[in-house]
Parts: sequence; C-alpha cells; structure tokens
Amino acid sequence: MAKKIHFISNSIVQEINNPDNVSILELDKEEIISLFKANGILLFRGFDVDVDIFKEFTSILSIDFINYAGGAFSRRVINGDETLLSVNDFKSEIKLHGEMYYQQNIPLMLWFFCANPPLEDGETTVCDGRQFFNEISSSTKELFSKKKLKFNVRISQEDWQKKYQTDDLNQLEEMCRKNNTHLTVNEDQSILLEYISPAIIPSRCGKYQVFINSLLPTKQLNPKILNFEDDSEIPEEVVSELNEIAEKITTEISWQKGDILMIDNTRILHGRRSFADDQRDIYIRLCSPAFSF
Repeated sequence: MAKKIHFISNSIVQEINNPDNVSILELDKEEIISLFKANGILLFRGFDVDVDIFKEFTSILSIDFINYAGGAFSRRVINGDETLLSVNDFKSEIKLHGEMYYQQNIPLMLWFFCANPPLEDGETTVCDGRQFFNEISSSTKELFSKKKLKFNVRISQEDWQKKYQTDDLNQLEEMCRKNNTHLTVNEDQSILLEYISPAIIPSRCGKYQVFINSLLPTKQLNPKILNFEDDSEIPEEVVSELNEIAEKITTEISWQKGDILMIDNTRILHGRRSFADDQRDIYIRLCSPAFSF
C-alpha cells in the first residue's frame, strides 16, 4: 500500500496518507482490512476524492448500505442516493455515541466523507469504547450490569411518517418488530416507542467489554426520553462521570477536504464539536463490512 501511517493526537486514529499521489482505489484492500480490524478506525487523507470516488471506494469494502429510516436526526439525501446522507441539520455539539444505538439493528460500519470542511471548529470526536469501559468506576459498571437503558419516545403521526419514511402502519409495525421495539399506536395515530438496550456490550471477538450506546447525546438533547428499564432515573453523578471520561479520552479530527473516515460502529464512539459557519459539509454512509471482523 502506498501510504504513510502515523498516529494523530497520540490516540486511536491511524491516518493513511498519500505521499506518492496514488488513487485511493489502488490501495491494498487486505492491508486496509487488517488495519481496520486492529484499530477500529482509519482516516484516509491526501487522496484525490470526490463523491463518486467515495462511493466506489466504500463499495469495495462494504455491503448492505442502508438508508436512515428510523434515525434520530434529519439528514439530507445527497445526489438522489438514499445511502449517501448529510450528517445532520444543526450546528451544536453532539456527545459521543454509537450510531443508532436506540434500536436493535445498527449499522456495523460507518463511513464519513468531507465534501467541505468548516472554516473553524466542527471537529469530529472519537474514542474507543473498550478504553471507555476500562475508565468507568466499578460502581457504575455494576449499575449498568444490573440495569439496561430504556428509550421512551412519543412521536406525532406527521413526524413518524417522516422519520420512518412511510405512512403505512403495517410497515411501521414490521420495522419496529425487526428492531425489537415496542410500538403503541394512539387514537390520533401518534405513537409511543419503547426500546431497551444495554449500555455495555461484549466485543465481536468476545474478549472485551465495550461501552457504546446513545446515552450521552440523548441526555444532552432530549433527556426525558431516557431512563433505566425499571423507569428509575439515571443518576446525574453517573452522567457527569461519563461526560468527564469522554472528554478525557476523546480525539478530535479536524477535517480537510476529501478526508474519508472508516469507523467500526461496534467499538468506536463518535460525536462532534459545535461550529458556527455554513461551510461544513460532511456525508455519511451506513453499512456492514464486506469481510468478517
């Protein structure tokens, strides 16, 4: 592989550079896979990449691209391709999280592409869920071992039809069934969704415990919808502990035009710093790896 690899910020992110000015499509697939399995996150920088090349490159290494039906944020579809999406439609900070961990069926892999970086700020934040688990206090680990998280979301008819990209209740019921989500339909056709998930999961290889979930951004943006499965509140001191750990072990990625970020969504948490300008344009693809990991 024509590359120069080094750690950025003395952290988990391995950066693959392009000193020999080769096409990203010429990189050695097996070496990328090996690095990804070892690190869970790779940053490709300095390659001549546009949206079409990004789609081609990600399709070499991934399968089962999905749209964002059921997703929490509003995303723009890019160039008419429902598997190529903007990251979201607001500029505030988003705390570290695993993608779509408020439902059972998550994308195993994430790809980000920087079509245009912000003028300043707006860094993407990442950390390793294995390290996060190791930093958590024994008492909090014990609490999460005893109590799972419960998301309770009320959605109007208009909003669930937009969120799930359908106006068919039968389709909605099937989607909820596949995601192990309890659905209640009210007389006015608004709905109540209830989903229970662990805060800590075993790694895919079974050797590690991983703290990865949607707890921190939910408590940040919509705290009332998240409690423990017995409906008790998650203690503020626990949320504060988790936020302190997140800041301690976070790596910030300052985007450059054409950057591609490859993330293991079963291990690596991601988020975003706030920004103020209208230049930032980052795209995402949600999928599974085209290899075992």
